[in-house]
Amino acid sequence: METRAGRGLLGNKIFMRLYTAYAAAEFGSWFDSLAIQVLVAYRWQAGPLLLALIPVSLALPGIVLGSVAGVVADRLNKLKLMRLCDLLTAVLTAAVLLAPGIFWLLPLLALRSAVSALNVPAQQSLTRRIVREDQLLQAASLNGFVTQGSKIAGPLLGGVALAALSPAWCIALNACMRLFSYVLLLSIKNADANESTGAYIDERMKAGDQATMDAEEQAPGGKPLSARAMWKEGWSFIFGSRLLRNTMLFGLLGALSIQMVDFQFASLFRTLAPDKEYLLGWLVSAAGAGAVLTIAAMNKIGRGAGYGSRLGGGYALIGAAIGGLGLLPIGASPLPVLLLGLLMGAGNGMFMIAFNYCLQKETPPHMTGRVFGIQSMVLSVVMIVAPLLGGALVDLAGPRRIFAGFGLVIALIGAAGMLLGRLLWPAKKMENRATAASFNASSQNDYK
Repeated sequence: METRAGRGLLGNKIFMRLYTAYAAAEFGSWFDSLAIQVLVAYRWQAGPLLLALIPVSLALPGIVLGSVAGVVADRLNKLKLMRLCDLLTAVLTAAVLLAPGIFWLLPLLALRSAVSALNVPAQQSLTRRIVREDQLLQAASLNGFVTQGSKIAGPLLGGVALAALSPAWCIALNACMRLFSYVLLLSIKNADANESTGAYIDERMKAGDQATMDAEEQAPGGKPLSARAMWKEGWSFIFGSRLLRNTMLFGLLGALSIQMVDFQFASLFRTLAPDKEYLLGWLVSAAGAGAVLTIAAMNKIGRGAGYGSRLGGGYALIGAAIGGLGLLPIGASPLPVLLLGLLMGAGNGMFMIAFNYCLQKETPPHMTGRVFGIQSMVLSVVMIVAPLLGGALVDLAGPRRIFAGFGLVIALIGAAGMLLGRLLWPAKKMENRATAASFNASSQNDYK
């Protein structure tokens, strides 16, 4: 066991292949995301309300499929499901290239989002099964490095491609990266998966917890639970866990405020610097750099700080950055944009790692797909209401005033989370000292 802990996640072959495939997909997604925003805001000259329809089209499939996707991820072969999602995403991304306008683009984005709604819980559920419990924070951090690192490279390289070529090249690259991810997942054979699982999952699963998990997914008569029963069981588990319930509600409250302005950055920069469309890419890159630095620092610190400090502190930093962007004067230089981007990324990295770690840590492996599916569905509901309302407010009052106002609201939510942290996320009375010691040792070995 000590040898395995020393090797850490880098010695887990199936995790590393899964991680590499995820990295390829994330990089392509950010290349694609920047290209679509520039295409719609600068080339098609869409207003705030039309921009707000993009997150709505992305969120609708999540509402319909969120909880169902979690059940599917818990019941079906996760590798096969992820392969199918990558292949379909590549095809739909290629179809985006043919869209002549925003009203052709929106349904294609909705279909692609529907595929992603199946992929996310499958990836999280598979990670939960192949990673030891004391390495979950490291796994969440490594995935965070990919997400935030792609924010640096994707927009920077995407900006170069946009300046030299066109948004179509960025979109085509995303399709290629999805195909690459698909090929990587194909390289994980069932034999490899079984071997890796046997070598790296928690010892307690080898001792019989797998049988316990199978029993928990059966009805009293011994028959497998129906999809409806599994869906209801996932909701009951979340509401029955104080930590999970408070984490989801706190995340929902902050996301509601953030999504008011999240897809209006193009409107803001079109007002601040109409002749500098590259500034949007610079902001996203700076945010990615700030998140990567914060995630690295959090890995060094370990689990010393509580959920309140990390979740609330993350929102406070995000709010300060968004408010600061709203206060910038017209014609602002790139330096304050970069500094505020770093601050926003630091808050995003802090919140994201703590949030995902909490959900994985407090959820048993056999229910991880359902919990993340429900979380995705709830967030999708927010992304239907908030962007439309935010777009209407920006259209009415202007982006600078709305950014400044909602930046203050988000910062206050974060401050409340920090002050009420012990009440919302009470420390457990019983602590598994062996697990904690193993986590600290593996953290030091893997991230020196």
